[in-house]
Amino acid sequence: MPLDAILVISILVGAVALFVSEKYPIDFVGLLVLGVLLALKLVTPQEGISGFSNPATVTVAAMFILSAGLQKTGATAAIGRLMVRFGRNYFTALVVIMLTITVISAFINNTAAVAVFIPLVMVIAKRRKIAASRLLIPLSYASQFGGVCTLIGTSTNLLVSAISEQAGYGAFSMFEFTRMGLILFTGGTLFFLVFGRWLLPERKAQELAVAYQLGEYITEMRVRENSPLIGKSVLESRLGEEHDVTILRLLHVKEATWAPLRQPLMGGDVLLVRGRIAELMRLRSSAGLELNVNFKLRDATLQTGDMRLVQALIAPGSDLIGHTLKEIDFRSRYRALVLAIQRRGEPIREKLNSIRLGLGDALLVQAHAPQIEELRSDSDFIVLDEVPGLVMQHKAPLVLAILAAVVGLAALKILPIMVTAILGCLVMVLTRCLRLEEAYRAINWQVIFLLAGILPLGIAMEKSGAAGFLAEQAIGMVGTMGPVAVLAVVYLMTSIMTDTMSNNAAAVLLAPIAISTAVKLGADPRPFLMAITFAASTGFSTPVGYQTNTMIYNPGGYKYTDFLRTGVPLSILFWILSVIFIPRFWSF
Repeated sequence: MPLDAILVISILVGAVALFVSEKYPIDFVGLLVLGVLLALKLVTPQEGISGFSNPATVTVAAMFILSAGLQKTGATAAIGRLMVRFGRNYFTALVVIMLTITVISAFINNTAAVAVFIPLVMVIAKRRKIAASRLLIPLSYASQFGGVCTLIGTSTNLLVSAISEQAGYGAFSMFEFTRMGLILFTGGTLFFLVFGRWLLPERKAQELAVAYQLGEYITEMRVRENSPLIGKSVLESRLGEEHDVTILRLLHVKEATWAPLRQPLMGGDVLLVRGRIAELMRLRSSAGLELNVNFKLRDATLQTGDMRLVQALIAPGSDLIGHTLKEIDFRSRYRALVLAIQRRGEPIREKLNSIRLGLGDALLVQAHAPQIEELRSDSDFIVLDEVPGLVMQHKAPLVLAILAAVVGLAALKILPIMVTAILGCLVMVLTRCLRLEEAYRAINWQVIFLLAGILPLGIAMEKSGAAGFLAEQAIGMVGTMGPVAVLAVVYLMTSIMTDTMSNNAAAVLLAPIAISTAVKLGADPRPFLMAITFAASTGFSTPVGYQTNTMIYNPGGYKYTDFLRTGVPLSILFWILSVIFIPRFWSF
C-alpha cells in the first residue's frame, strides 16, 4: 500500500477518534483534518478549499436561511398550532405530531422545525394529560423520517448527492428519496403505534424545583437582631463576593422584593438564599443569620406576582454555545437569573457561572414576565412554557411561495437546487422577510466549516488509493455473498458511526469507500450511496446521534437507556426495510 494511502487512513482513524471523543468541536476537527491534508500535500490547495465552494456546502447554508424565514414569519408555528387542536388522545396526538413534523422536515431544516415544535408538543402533553416523554422521542425521530423524503430534507442528502456528482454518477433528484422515505415513515409510525406503549417511558412532570434539585441549594434564612448585616444592603455586605451566595428575595414585613441589591436589611427580614451547603453554613455563623430548618422549596416560592420560573433550552446555532454565563453576563444581558442547569437529564453541580453551555442544555430561569417574552423571541433559546397565540405575519404566504418556487424549479430541473436556494435567499432579503444580518446569523457555521473541512478527506481517499484498499477489505469479508450483503454492511457501518459521531462526517468518510466497493463489484454505486444517505440521516440509538435527540433529552426527562430501548429496534427495522427496498428502487 502506498505511503500516501497509509497517511490518509491514519488521518481517517484519527478523525473518527476525535469525532467520537467529542473532545473538540466537530468544525474544529474538520478544519484540523484539512490542515493536516494540506501540510502533508495529500491534496492540492485548490482541492483543499474545494469544500467551501462545494454545491452541497453552499446549498446547506442557503437552506438554513430559508428555514429561518419560515420561523420568523410564524409560518412553521402556525402550522404547528393546528396540530395542537387535533391531538385529542394519545394515539391521535402521536399520529398528528409525527405526520406534521415529517412533512415540514422534508422541506426545511429539521432542527429548526423541532425547535418550534418542542413547546407545542409540551402544550399538547399538558392539555391532554399525556407524559411529554411519550411524545418527544417520536417528534425527534419523525423529523428524521421527513429528512430522508427529499433532497433538501437534510444536509446529508445534499452532501452525498454532491459526492455522487463529483464521482461522475450524477446528482440525486429532488424527490428521488421519496418512495423509500415514505416506506420508512410508515414503518416508523406503525412501530410507535404498536410498540410505543411499552418502549416509551412515562415520566410524570415534576415541579421544576424538584426536577433541578434546587432544594439542596436554596433555603430561607432570617436576619437575627444582632446580625452585623443590619443597616447594610446586599451590595454593601458583599455576600456574593465573600460567600459565593445569591440573595434571590427579601421578605420584609410581608412585602417581597426580588433581587434586593440596595435595600437595607433589618432584624427579622427573611432572605431566600441560593448557595452551596458549606457556604450557607459559613454564612449562618459569620453573618448572624438563622436557618429555617422547616423550609421546603416549591415552585410557588420562586414565583410571585409577575416573577416567573421557566425552562429555556440552548437552541441549535445559539451564540451562547461554548460560553459561560459569566462571559456573556447573562443576568445583565437578559435581566434574568439562572438558578440551575441540566445537561442530558442531570443537574450540573459545579459553579454555574463556570459552565460552558452546550446544545440542548436546559436553564432554569427566573425572570419577570416581559423578560420571559424576550427570551421566547430570542433565537438562542427554546422556552418550554405555555405558547402564546401566534399569528402568521402578512409575509408568511410570501415565504411559503419562495420555498415552493425553490423546490419546484429544482424538481422540474429548470435550475440546480444550489441556484434556486441562493435565489430564494436573495428574494427573502430583498422582500424584507429577513434582514441581511438575520440571514447571516441563521447559518449554522459549525456545519458549514465541518463540511468544508472534511470533504477534501474524501478527495484524498480517492487519490491515494485508501478508499480502494478499504473497499477491497470490505469485499474480502462479505463480497462473495453478493451486493445485497455488501449493501447491508454499508448501511450498518453508517448507522453505527452516525450514533457515535457527526452524521455528515460519517457520510463523507464512507461515501468514497462505498463508490470504490461498487466499482470493484462491477455494480452501480447509487444503491450503496442511498444506503449511506438513509443510515446517516436516521440516528435513533443515542441522544448524541442526531441534534434533534439532544434537543428533546431534557424536556422529556429522558435517560440514555430510553434512546437505546426505542432507537435500537427502530434502527434494526429501518435496516431491514432498506436492505429489502433500496435494491428494488435503485438496481445494482
